[in-house]
Amino acid sequence: MPAPLRVAAMYRYPVKGLSPQPTRHADLAAGGYFPGDRLYAVENGPSGFDESAPAHLPKTRFLTLVQCAALAEIASRYSDADHALTLHRDGAEVRGDLSHPEGRAAVEDFLTAHLPADDRRGPLRLLAARDGFRFTDSRRGFVSIVNLASVAAIEDWVGDPVDPLRFRANLYVEGWPAWAELDLVGRTLAFARGVQLRVTARIQRCAAVNVDPRTGRRDLHIPPTLLTRLDHADCGIYCEVLTGGRIDEGEHFTLEPEAESPA
Repeated sequence: MPAPLRVAAMYRYPVKGLSPQPTRHADLAAGGYFPGDRLYAVENGPSGFDESAPAHLPKTRFLTLVQCAALAEIASRYSDADHALTLHRDGAEVRGDLSHPEGRAAVEDFLTAHLPADDRRGPLRLLAARDGFRFTDSRRGFVSIVNLASVAAIEDWVGDPVDPLRFRANLYVEGWPAWAELDLVGRTLAFARGVQLRVTARIQRCAAVNVDPRTGRRDLHIPPTLLTRLDHADCGIYCEVLTGGRIDEGEHFTLEPEAESPA
């Protein structure tokens, strides 16, 4: 009998590129993003982003692990209640209220002082997302899911432990065989409290997953390994929220039957 599908862990990334925050539950809204996810991003030199009229830009315009592995060495914590972001590195700490220019400036100064000059293409500027917009890598990256069995398969291929947090997903799930999730585009996932997620796309991986999220070292070569083994560099799926509601860590879910084609 197949193992039940289960949400093993959930995370959000309040600031694009910075460390994750675990969460035990998430209240999803139909058509919305994962709660508290990618609310902010740090512009790495002039990007052309307009906060008053936000539009999707390539992740290379912002500080990410792709070009700045040292970001992984900075621990971050964000408080929804007071919009405060706290950063730690090597005994140094800063706390800034991101709803005020002074708080953003304090965070920008800390990042500038603690990141390699070669990784900075210009002034660092902390940007906020307006309602209805998030700094996701994909225009339709509302909720991201990674299959833990696929991560285990990668471990076998590279011969080293692979921290699932390298993949910076919202939901980490178990119960699927490795890579089964990649064939689910167009299918619907149904959760206990009525939440429905429709799989919209596979996630193509870049060099960011080569960075150890705890040490900041580029110690693996995951996308080339995927290309060699699978002839693509996909790991994980994006979903859109069809029906809102609460999802809890540990919750089971099912894959709804495929819709029958009209005769």
